[in-house]
Amino acid sequence: MKYAITGGKVYTVTNGVIENGTVLVENGKIVAVGSNIEVPSDAKVIDATNKWVTPGLIDAHSHIGLWGEPNVPMVMDFNEITNPITAEVRGMDSINPQDPAIKLVREHGVTSVYTGPGSANIIGGTGVAIKLRGTTVEEMIYPGTEGMKMALGENPKRCYGTNKKSPMTRMGNAAVLRKALVKAQNYLNKIEQAKKDGKPAPDRDLQLEMIGKVLSGEYRARIHAHRADDIITAIRVSEEFGLKYSIEHCTEGYRITDVLADKNVTAIVGPLLMGPSKQELWDVRMTTPAVLVEAGVNVCLNADVAGGTRWLPVHVGLAMRAGLTEEDAFKSVTINPAEFLGINDKVGSLEEGKDADIVVWDGHPFCNFTAVEVTMIDGNIIYQK
Repeated sequence: MKYAITGGKVYTVTNGVIENGTVLVENGKIVAVGSNIEVPSDAKVIDATNKWVTPGLIDAHSHIGLWGEPNVPMVMDFNEITNPITAEVRGMDSINPQDPAIKLVREHGVTSVYTGPGSANIIGGTGVAIKLRGTTVEEMIYPGTEGMKMALGENPKRCYGTNKKSPMTRMGNAAVLRKALVKAQNYLNKIEQAKKDGKPAPDRDLQLEMIGKVLSGEYRARIHAHRADDIITAIRVSEEFGLKYSIEHCTEGYRITDVLADKNVTAIVGPLLMGPSKQELWDVRMTTPAVLVEAGVNVCLNADVAGGTRWLPVHVGLAMRAGLTEEDAFKSVTINPAEFLGINDKVGSLEEGKDADIVVWDGHPFCNFTAVEVTMIDGNIIYQK
């Protein structure tokens, strides 16, 4: 199918803004973006006059498909609260492609997300980036985007410490994490030594095997940390073991901007609409994205909970009101997460050759009064107002 989206304010993200622009789509790909483009006679025209045209938004930290809608226990499949170390569980085995939240967030301009386990456990399992279309998980997944969820702070303490189990404290959190990493290191060393000696390898241990993928750098450690001291602990442990890592939420990152910038940390900030439901959230600040970007930190914004991803544009608008520039606001939910996830060759900007994941808005995308008129994924209209 061919489409021509014409007459709109085209926000390409990487190549500026094109007034009265045209985006041509054919066979699921963007084939042209510009202001003086001839529209093929066989293309279906989408009139975007007085409207905005942007890439589909990307939420870099979500639980869509695992934390289902409606928000009831039967569809809560994102926390395996049986052991503080559950590296062997895979978020993809819980993703429900028919989760109603997927339809909701597409209607609000989100076309791709990273989704996975929650933060109950110190090591919670693997997540993956998905495109919000398809009837099976295999159709949705972006290959090679797996990451390992880890968590510090209050959540693991609450889940285990209240039952007099480890971890009960923040030092317990770090100790449990270190022990798991050391155990996995030893497992990998035994496998390597067995190869050298021509002896049988140790019995396969799926948990240690998956942690080993973090140690090798195949998987990024995606570390949930709100408070500044937890963020520093995440950095400390990651450096001890040579991990590739990101800081998820980074709520008090504004307190340690120099450290985050110096360490070249990617901060997945948000959600900004968090109430003070626990002590580590008392100092949520809308200014955090702007402060971090100003310091030179790479920032992606997130809306976190499944159905809550529909409010991703609202979170971005709040960040803009608190000082984030329009350019950085767009980047935080388009090209930044695309580059972070390694999918920027496919999505994250409006460029020739990329997937036709495109949204038409009736106003500025991050204004509360704006509605999505058209959401397109892979050149198919999957929502139209």
